[in-house]
Amino acid sequence: MLEYKSSLLGIDDSKSRILSFADKAPAPKGDTVNNLQVLYSGSTTARKNKSSTKLVSRHIPSAPTRILDAPDLLDDYYLNLLSWSDTNVLAVALSQTVYLWNAETGAIDELCNVESEGPDAHISSVSWIQEGGGHLAVGTSWGKTLLWDVTAGKQLRKMDGHTDRIGALSWNRHILSSGGRDNLIVNHDVRIAEHKTATLSGHSQEVCGLAWSPDGMTLASGANDNKLCLWDATASSSSRARYELTEHQAAVKALAWSPHERNLLATGGGTADRCIKFWNTQTGSMLNSIDTGSQVCALQWNPFEKEILSSHGFARNQLCLWKYPTMAKVKELDGHTARVLHMATSPDGASVVSAAADETLRFWDVFAPPSKTHTGKRGASDVPGGAKSKKLSRTMHIR
Repeated sequence: MLEYKSSLLGIDDSKSRILSFADKAPAPKGDTVNNLQVLYSGSTTARKNKSSTKLVSRHIPSAPTRILDAPDLLDDYYLNLLSWSDTNVLAVALSQTVYLWNAETGAIDELCNVESEGPDAHISSVSWIQEGGGHLAVGTSWGKTLLWDVTAGKQLRKMDGHTDRIGALSWNRHILSSGGRDNLIVNHDVRIAEHKTATLSGHSQEVCGLAWSPDGMTLASGANDNKLCLWDATASSSSRARYELTEHQAAVKALAWSPHERNLLATGGGTADRCIKFWNTQTGSMLNSIDTGSQVCALQWNPFEKEILSSHGFARNQLCLWKYPTMAKVKELDGHTARVLHMATSPDGASVVSAAADETLRFWDVFAPPSKTHTGKRGASDVPGGAKSKKLSRTMHIR
């Protein structure tokens, strides 16, 4: 069992910050030996909106609220190395190590390291369980899926089922689906010893995208064979996909189910495709398609408005916010200098973190609700240690 390490160290602010704002970082507490550090953090005071009795329009900041250095983040389109839990903990895989950043406390911990598996071993995917946020699934380059109890700092299981790396993971309550370079999808029931409940064969190349629908009835899978497959939750190893959709002209990695409309799925294609497509998953029909002009790496829906955020690779390396269903472009977010491989949304729904091949994580206040009464849920400013908390303005490292 791998040893669980936890440390929170300070850093000399004058050497690490790219820009200087009103909020000061705490004094250094010791030597710096960590791989992940804050490069930039905006002043929370400066970002507070002026009170107003009537909302006219939503302001979307063009700059990130903070930047974290993420050395050794693998530049591989087919992996999924970022996940944000409903308990406000961000998991990121940097080559052989999984790090956890607690957005409420500012603590940053090393969860596990797979160096002992060999010099070429690395983490190829991470995914938090949907409810409770205490368990993290970790896909590996040698075809094993690890299940970690993060609270206890303990590896609970090492599950087989694949013969090659696992680049995609998705949870449906106690069912964990994994997709691999062996072209297979394996459904694991993590509660039982004989965990494999189904092995799904619908792709002819590496599976790089998996996403369960919000109602848990449909699994969407995308792969390097340019195919999108839709699977029933009851599918067995002998089952065929409900639909096999071949409209994309490149690998299908980006998958996002709409929180606003049942059976609405958005998908994104790779460099030779560049399109975001929308599907009625009940009928298998394509509803719309838009050419974005660059590789689509990830998609995230705005939980408060009918908008979708896309992240891109060559040649733009940016994030774009689109209005649905018109697909009018609302905002372009620039700053990354290499392809933006991964995105995740904060549990309050207000902020998005992007991870890119430039080895940085950038946090964007892009989904903030128009008003606190808009959804009845807590917004970013209501969550202790949320995206607008002063606690997140600290300069820190992780080991």
